[in-house]
Amino acid sequence: MILAEPILKIKNLKKAFGGLMAIVDLSFEVESGQIKSIIGPNGAGKTTLFNLITGVHPVSGGRIIFQGKDITNQKPHCGAGMGISRTFQTVELFGNMNVLENVMVGCHCRFISGLLASGLRLPRMKREEAEIYEHSRQLLERVGLSAKAELPAGSLPLGEQKTLEILRALATGPQLLLLDEPAAGLNESETDGMSELIYSIRDQGITILLVEHDMRLVMKVSDEIVVVNYGQKIAEGSPEVIQNDSLVIEAYLGGDIEYA
Repeated sequence: MILAEPILKIKNLKKAFGGLMAIVDLSFEVESGQIKSIIGPNGAGKTTLFNLITGVHPVSGGRIIFQGKDITNQKPHCGAGMGISRTFQTVELFGNMNVLENVMVGCHCRFISGLLASGLRLPRMKREEAEIYEHSRQLLERVGLSAKAELPAGSLPLGEQKTLEILRALATGPQLLLLDEPAAGLNESETDGMSELIYSIRDQGITILLVEHDMRLVMKVSDEIVVVNYGQKIAEGSPEVIQNDSLVIEAYLGGDIEYA
């Protein structure tokens, strides 16, 4: 039996900002179709890890392998074309665009028509624009936002803004989706809705790497969890293993904690 290659391999990754080591010899793998979470206290290096994977920051050492290809120090604009998309800790929407236009922006990395076809409004370009419009409408319909398609993106409540940012990332057609604290600032009901959205994305065959502080969400949706502290991995395993790991409880959770 031939085992499938992990979709993402992080190998002995390092990142230094001057004399500060933000990531220290970090290694783990993400299997295709997994929901894998990265947890740790503020300053542990979680968002830095996302920035290294997406090429925002250069790597100081180690390798990043995506679908068998070394993408270490790729350019940030190359990620979507390769099949990697992400969201951010702070919602980053185009406030001067409406809800539908924000989703349509994500589709354009798959646009085949070139500058000449676009400038001349050739039939192929018009067909692609119509397909992007319809696909974006379908994405909004799937999460119950179609009625708000023409509203300014910034007018939505926080939970819907976060959902919209995820839809824009999905519109790029990723194989790997990096979610950076999607439940931050959400109430319990909104967090439950976010859990269902994460499950639905996984069910579409999209692999998810999740950074999140809401432990109830993490323990609910994760197949595996990596725990980092001061840029180093201190534990890795299933939610059951992690919540009973004495080193995790001492170093990160600060004692007994309930997840129910």
